[in-house]
Amino acid sequence: MFGIGILSGLLALPIVGALFIGALRGEEETTVNNVRWIALLTTILTFILSFEAWREFDPTSAGFQFVEQHDWLSRTISYKLGVDGFSLPFVLVTTFLMPFCIAASWVSIDKRVKQYMIAFLVLEALMIGVFVALDLVLFYLFFEGGLIPMFLIIGIWGGPRRVYASFKFFLYTFLGSVLMLLAIMAMYWVAGTTDITVLLITHFPPDMQKWLWLAFFASFAVKIPMWPVHTWLPDAHVEAPTAGSVILAGVLLKMGGYGFIRFSLPMFPDASHSFAPLVYALSAIAIVYTSMVALAQVDMKKLIESTDGVGGGKSKP
Repeated sequence: MFGIGILSGLLALPIVGALFIGALRGEEETTVNNVRWIALLTTILTFILSFEAWREFDPTSAGFQFVEQHDWLSRTISYKLGVDGFSLPFVLVTTFLMPFCIAASWVSIDKRVKQYMIAFLVLEALMIGVFVALDLVLFYLFFEGGLIPMFLIIGIWGGPRRVYASFKFFLYTFLGSVLMLLAIMAMYWVAGTTDITVLLITHFPPDMQKWLWLAFFASFAVKIPMWPVHTWLPDAHVEAPTAGSVILAGVLLKMGGYGFIRFSLPMFPDASHSFAPLVYALSAIAIVYTSMVALAQVDMKKLIESTDGVGGGKSKP
């Protein structure tokens, strides 16, 4: 049985809240209000626990802290969690935003409230998992698993074109991550482990680094998203409910940048240097393109999205 540390607690709390909500029966107003309060209380407790992790964190140490490790699929693929000074702020941002998302949905979401709150709590656990995972397989599962509740949130509670937007969001991000899965398999064959702390100090051959970098780039570029693989974002932002847009802008889009800094730069330094001009060129195009789109945009949600990401989509006449 896994021991429960502070990071496992952060993952477990939203899941326990979701299970508690799922156990409630009935659709009367009292039950719906109970669902809302349970979801809000769960997210607040999760934030308090993350704040406690921040309070106990030692900023003078450069290593990972609160490390938990247990055998999982094998001795080389384990359940390993930990945070450092780079990942902990992402955990805090995630847990800080979630109570506001629940509060923002208090009145606006009046259908299938129980399923909606469960989706958000599961999404919170998966997002936290992305930032605390210290095993590449575990990271990949959290990274991809977050697509499912977000797909449902957009597709069920979104705007008029929600089905189109949700499928576009899912397919873009999922297909981009398939290459990253192949790269993880290749890294495992070379290093013999998927432990991130070991891979960070493993030197991969320069030619192999380029292929691995491109595979990770395919996933993280879509997630940020970078031009020209950004076209899913305007539709997802506009069609998502307000709380969904908050999570997209506040957390999900940041996962791409987190991945670049956590994996691509330290694990593939030679390839990162070689492909730096490509990233600069795409970023420069995105800056100009975003500015032009924002000037012509009259849809407030798309305007916010275009200044946060790279923009896109047609403006309303």
